[in-house]
Amino acid sequence: QVQLVESGGGLVQPGGALRLSCAASGRIGVINDMGWYRQASGKQRELVATITRGGTTHYVDSVKGRFTISRDNAKNTVYLEMNTLKPEDTADYYCKALVITTFPARSLEVWGQGTLVTVSS
Repeated sequence: QVQLVESGGGLVQPGGALRLSCAASGRIGVINDMGWYRQASGKQRELVATITRGGTTHYVDSVKGRFTISRDNAKNTVYLEMNTLKPEDTADYYCKALVITTFPARSLEVWGQGTLVTVSS
C-alpha cells in the first residue's frame, strides 16, 4: 500500500556530513508526522528527530545542533542532514511516516528498510 525507501547512508569520517532521504510512495492521501530513528548494534531503536506536516521539529538531545530534519510535502520525502558526525552516530537509520491512505482510507504507521551510517576513521 505505502512504501518508504531510504537512501544516503554510507561511511564517513568523524566530523563529516551525510544527508539521508526517505521517499514515500503508494496509496498516499496525507502524510502526517515523519521521523528518523536509529538502531546501533546491540542497542534498542531510538528516536532521532521528528517533523510534523506543518514543519514543527523535535530532536533527541544528542543530535541537537548537528542534525536537521526537513520535508518536502509535494515529494512525500523527509530528509536528515547530519553534520559533525561522531562515531557514536554509527547505526542503521530508519524513517517512519504516519500515513492516511486512499481507497480505502486507513491510518498506517509505515517504516522504511533502513540505511547504514558508519562514522569511522
